[in-house]
Amino acid sequence: MHKIGLIGGTFDRFHLGHSALIREGLSKCDKLEIWITSDSVAKRKNSKVNDWEIRSKELLGHLGGNSSRVSTHVLEDNYGPSVMHQDATAIFCTKETIQNCYQINKKRSEKGLANLDIYTVEKVSAWDGGQISSSRIRSGEIDRNGQPWIPESFRVGNNRMTPEVEIELKEPFGHLVEGPENDHSVAISSAMTEIGEVNGPIIAVGDVTVLSMQEFGSMPDIALVDGLTKRRPWEPFNKIDESGYDNVMECESPAGNITEALLVCCESSITNWNKDGSSTLIKINGEEDLAPLILHPLAPLGSIIIYGQPGKGVVIRWTEEASKERCRNLLRGFKKD
Repeated sequence: MHKIGLIGGTFDRFHLGHSALIREGLSKCDKLEIWITSDSVAKRKNSKVNDWEIRSKELLGHLGGNSSRVSTHVLEDNYGPSVMHQDATAIFCTKETIQNCYQINKKRSEKGLANLDIYTVEKVSAWDGGQISSSRIRSGEIDRNGQPWIPESFRVGNNRMTPEVEIELKEPFGHLVEGPENDHSVAISSAMTEIGEVNGPIIAVGDVTVLSMQEFGSMPDIALVDGLTKRRPWEPFNKIDESGYDNVMECESPAGNITEALLVCCESSITNWNKDGSSTLIKINGEEDLAPLILHPLAPLGSIIIYGQPGKGVVIRWTEEASKERCRNLLRGFKKD
């Protein structure tokens, strides 16, 4: 057993891959020093990375009875103290970061210090065979265990909402921004001010909400409409400017149902936004009311979904892991037709 081993990384959204790396370190060392990338360095690469304190707390919280054997420290560069550490004799990494370990040993040799033993840990695979990574979690593709947010049953055929799920959906899923029903601009203006800067697409669901955002001068990145409001044809629907979107898609999704076609359109719209920031209008023959239940699971963390609450205003909800989890649980309550 080594007395002290070293691990370095960002450790954002602590996941199974991180756990495997630390587990390997603990199997070969009495103590581990884990050097976590500082906020100033990590957020230059991706602004969605959680603060250092959160990343450190999450890591330590997953250690259970091994917490006394691990300490966390702030890493300000690629090497930290590894090139000068007098007591460490091992370092742990993945194949993607092994070159950095070689550089560390080269610098240690130049300073007359013994090389660190390098241990490489294989990446952990997600459900689709790809790697579990913090970037995939932030982009909304997988959860921290590498599992999909959308149940597999939704990828084929039609899924019908049950009475139990309908009851759970009675309460607004998000923050209600109030405004008069005869002037939707009031709620939209307040909502857009409240939203501020967004680290993902702004997704609008519902004809009134989409048109109100258009008239406010803030076109959503992704919009879903069905030509109805309160389940009745809505004449102003024709004022929605399709030319304001890079892509226009159409699909079928009857009331109370989520179809494979709706899922495909929503996935495509998110993919398009992730790829080049292009916007999409999805026109649904049926109803778009249940679309947020698949949009949250699909969307990158930091996205915004906004929809109307008849007679009250608009509801805004940030896409986060908690909203994804709630939607996945609700989707599991649907029944296959």
